[in-house]
Amino acid sequence: MPLLDLTPRPRGATAASTHPVVVIGAGPVGLAAAAHLLERSIDTIVFEAGESAGAAVRSWGHVALFSPWRYLVDPAAGRLLAPTGWLAPDPDEVPTGADVVTRYLEPLAQTAALSPRITTGARVVAVTRLGRDRTRSDCRGDAPFVVRVRRATGEVESVLARAVIDASGTLDTPNPIGGDGLPPLGLDEVGSFVLPPLPDVLGRDRARLAGRSVAVVGTGHSAAHTLLALAELSEDAPGTRAVWVRRRPPLRPSTADDLPERERLGSRLDALVDAGVVEVRDGFLIERVSSAGDGVRVSGVTADAPAAFDVDLVVAATGFRPDLTITRELRLDFDEVSEAPRRLAPLIDPNLHSCGTVAPHGFAELRHPEPGFFTVGMKSYGRAPTFLLATGYEQVRSVAAWLAGDLAAARAVVLDLPATGVCSTDRADAGGCCA
Repeated sequence: MPLLDLTPRPRGATAASTHPVVVIGAGPVGLAAAAHLLERSIDTIVFEAGESAGAAVRSWGHVALFSPWRYLVDPAAGRLLAPTGWLAPDPDEVPTGADVVTRYLEPLAQTAALSPRITTGARVVAVTRLGRDRTRSDCRGDAPFVVRVRRATGEVESVLARAVIDASGTLDTPNPIGGDGLPPLGLDEVGSFVLPPLPDVLGRDRARLAGRSVAVVGTGHSAAHTLLALAELSEDAPGTRAVWVRRRPPLRPSTADDLPERERLGSRLDALVDAGVVEVRDGFLIERVSSAGDGVRVSGVTADAPAAFDVDLVVAATGFRPDLTITRELRLDFDEVSEAPRRLAPLIDPNLHSCGTVAPHGFAELRHPEPGFFTVGMKSYGRAPTFLLATGYEQVRSVAAWLAGDLAAARAVVLDLPATGVCSTDRADAGGCCA
């Protein structure tokens, strides 16, 4: 008995099909999505909340990635750049976030093909179907999407789209530092003492951190970068002290990591802990933060008893989670644990997979019950910390092929990822792979 192919196809001529595809976010994956769509002659618009393409990456531009350039340039984007005289970076060089913006994302956004299609200072605040809320089913798939956009001027407008690719990332929604997944009690009163993830310890934030005691909460790579920078700062600024607050002892990274920078990061941090340069508070679940003189008291529980300590500042490096509020009127299906698309969730479960062991996946794993809407990039991983840019590039190549009606290409997903061991030191609150 032959098997029936029940994969939904892109619809033919409908009211929706005359509109462009909207891409949310002009980061690496969003721009790659636009490049693949344009390569297939699909009209597209990119909305970026920041002031420029790559705004999110620019915000942590002082941080070095783990992946070398060979994994950071999307093939379709490279083809757009080639006629401009763009010089591809050394494939073995490991860049900073700022390098990625200035040497790749900015030139890409300025190409003749992409530049007129990118609108910056435009935050997508909601997505729905024209004339239909979440409950209405009649001819739903034939109706275009309505993308509600708020401009930097405060003006709000609606744009119609045949499909929507959400590559908005998760940087704007960090996980709270409370041990129960909520902001700790008292945060409103001492919020000015709590810094967001990845402060520029040796640059713009140096004056605020020098000579201070700083609690870094979290055990992912964001925390590791900050702790290493604080240790370096302490060599020049006496009194600088780093306290590493961990919900559980970290897993030791693998020594068989194809990304040497990541392996070195873990080894350097281990050495600082062993030398006593970084003080550790293991098994500490934060419940409350309160004022303590000119600093903050961090209170919580350990396995043994209630505990508390005082520091001058706190850095929240507890990873990120997706913002799902903008799609409330759509019929989406997310895993109840990771908040990743349900079909993708088992493939990226951080309890089973590291960055390099994720199986190839594309449109089939990213689609939702709402036809034509796709969650891609870092946001597609939900709360899982194991995302690599190369994975996002393959995601959007597959999605673009599906939207073009090329089902064979959409299904032919292939990933060339570096072999890795442990991608984060604590998979529950890691900060992502930053690559």
